Amino acid sequence: MILHCVFLRFKSALQSSDKQALYEEVAALKSVVPGMLEVKYGPNVSPEGLNGGFRDGFVVTFENADARDAYLVHPEHVAVGERIVASTDGGLAGLLIFDLET
Repeated sequence: MILHCVFLRFKSALQSSDKQALYEEVAALKSVVPGMLEVKYGPNVSPEGLNGGFRDGFVVTFENADARDAYLVHPEHVAVGERIVASTDGGLAGLLIFDLET
């Protein structure tokens, strides 16, 4: 399995309802991307203070790397990704993406 971890520095003006809508769009991709198993999302709750300004995030669990790769180029993911990038502080600089194989 692949854990696709996306950490976000949203623009400070972004409302929590807007964040929720973006997360729901990501979760809805499960219905169109085979092998996309689970989506979890929310704010960082770590007390360590080592988040580097990435205060929100989501994790997508994929069946395998092929499913993750199909997700990356899927047109609906690309569209959601563009909305996420537009919502982050600094565009792509407001994202940290890290994939783990489990």
